[in-house]
Amino acid sequence: MEREKGLQRGLTTRQLAMIAIGGAIGTGLFLGSGMAIGFAGPSVIVSYLIGAVIALLLMGCLAEMTVAHPTTGSFGAHAERYINPWAGFSVRYAYWFSLVCAVGTEVSAMSVYMKYWFPDVPGLVWIVIFSAVLLFVNATSVNLFGIVEYWFSMIKVAAIILFIVFGAYVVFGTSNAEVGPQNFTNNGGFFPNGVWGMWIAIFISLFSYLSIEMIAVSAGEAKEPEKAVPMALKTAVVRLVLFYILTLALMLMIVPWQNAGGDASPFVKVFGIINIPGAAGIMNFVVLTAALSAMNSQLYISTRMVFSLSRAGFAPAKLGDLSKKGVPVKALALSTIGIAIATVINIVAPDQSFVVMISLSSFGAMFAWFMVFVTHLFFRRKWEQMGGRKLPVRMIGFPYLTILGAVLLACVVLSTWFQPEFKDTLTMGFPLLIVITIAYFIWKKANPGAYEASANLANQDKKDIQS
Repeated sequence: MEREKGLQRGLTTRQLAMIAIGGAIGTGLFLGSGMAIGFAGPSVIVSYLIGAVIALLLMGCLAEMTVAHPTTGSFGAHAERYINPWAGFSVRYAYWFSLVCAVGTEVSAMSVYMKYWFPDVPGLVWIVIFSAVLLFVNATSVNLFGIVEYWFSMIKVAAIILFIVFGAYVVFGTSNAEVGPQNFTNNGGFFPNGVWGMWIAIFISLFSYLSIEMIAVSAGEAKEPEKAVPMALKTAVVRLVLFYILTLALMLMIVPWQNAGGDASPFVKVFGIINIPGAAGIMNFVVLTAALSAMNSQLYISTRMVFSLSRAGFAPAKLGDLSKKGVPVKALALSTIGIAIATVINIVAPDQSFVVMISLSSFGAMFAWFMVFVTHLFFRRKWEQMGGRKLPVRMIGFPYLTILGAVLLACVVLSTWFQPEFKDTLTMGFPLLIVITIAYFIWKKANPGAYEASANLANQDKKDIQS
């Protein structure tokens, strides 16, 4: 916390909760859900429930550690302190790479959404326009970021609630014979593509839930992290689970599962079926806002990861510089690389850009999630061995639920090896991890003083934990 000082503590509890929702209710729900339905059919509901269990276990572990150490480095700094410097180095770099690619995912989605109104305008035009606006927001101040993100998220939360209300009316308040629970079992049954289809869709559900961990990273700029973080985590997780499960269930009752995917958001298709004048266009605006919101959050968090790496000595010192308003603008500039990657992929393979960016962005985030579980095992045991103060937030069922979360997550990610669409997650992910590890040893040799400072963090444990 001391080495990352200088950031402005300007985020309120409600803004923290919206940051998490802003990151996690984006492309994963509005566009990725169509892809998940294509794999699993109606059993996608089970996929998202299992994904929610993994996310809930993760947030329990993360909340405990974040309240003990509310720092921008978050789980990366925790891994550095409680496991070893390699863990802190690799987690932050892998997660940063994931985020910059996720930014590209949102940009790719925006080009899809804008085709609804402007089918002949190249996607590159929208990438440039939206990227410029969000870079301005992130470069100005954390207060402006918090305000913009809050209202972005309010728009899509309100839209989801309206979707649930209208969807429930269509399903239960009308006599349309083609709408209803029978769509869960029509057209091939509840598991039309077998258990494997349901299982591989869990991977997409995890991609949808990704970014909920952003609360932990933003804790370093929260006004009252001890109070704000646990409350924001709990409300965000509950809202996410309800939003995802209810919306998917209603969607599948209104639209046969074979028709829910495709090149447009399934939400837009549902509102088109409801036949409210202009509803499909309004919903397309909402899903565009959702992508902007998610991209806004991801730019913010990726910037803070680079800043944390710099202040830890793992990246050039210049990237830890702050503007007069406490914004790491040089770290922000570096994090725009995801926009460039998405731009190239959009030009070379516009039809495959979304799937490619999911694969590229997923491994680093999944690795960071896995390391959260591992770090929690080290953290709790060391905390108790050192006779630390009573933790305000504690993960229930330790160590069994921590281990369960790690095992479930690992099984889902490793399964992508057998699914051609997502095999790149591992074929690109493991080489990335090897490259990061090689870079770590190069850094260690070139910066012996910084390495010693990082390795000696554990020597402060007893004094700090007991305070």
